[in-house]
Amino acid sequence: MTDAAPGNGPGKGQLIAGRVLSGLVILFLLFDAGLKLVSPETAIKYSPPGLGWPLEVGTMHMLGILLLIPTLLYIWPRTAVLGAILITGYLGGAIATHLRIDSPLFSHTLFGVYLGVMLWAGLWLRSPALRLLITPRRA
Repeated sequence: MTDAAPGNGPGKGQLIAGRVLSGLVILFLLFDAGLKLVSPETAIKYSPPGLGWPLEVGTMHMLGILLLIPTLLYIWPRTAVLGAILITGYLGGAIATHLRIDSPLFSHTLFGVYLGVMLWAGLWLRSPALRLLITPRRA
């Protein structure tokens, strides 16, 4: 899914909004993955207690890689939908983990939902092909 070509895509405002939303999500995900890869001790230090994950450097590296690869796929327009699908799966795991340990609902548990909505909204706003695919049609 590439950004819109002139004449058959979203308006300039939609395209800018889509790029801004996608950019914010990308920056957050790259920061999160980078922290897990470059400074796993910091990621471990600031992880909520009781996640149920072994808080080890190897685990943080694996989570960083599992987040970095789909984020890079999301950045490249041709593979953005595949990246979005994989990131959605990653976020689902984060949501389930926070739900399981009874984290605060709106600040922790639903944070993955907020990020996922921004991820897909950004892609939807800047991709006419995706909009055609998932926008409800009239009979």
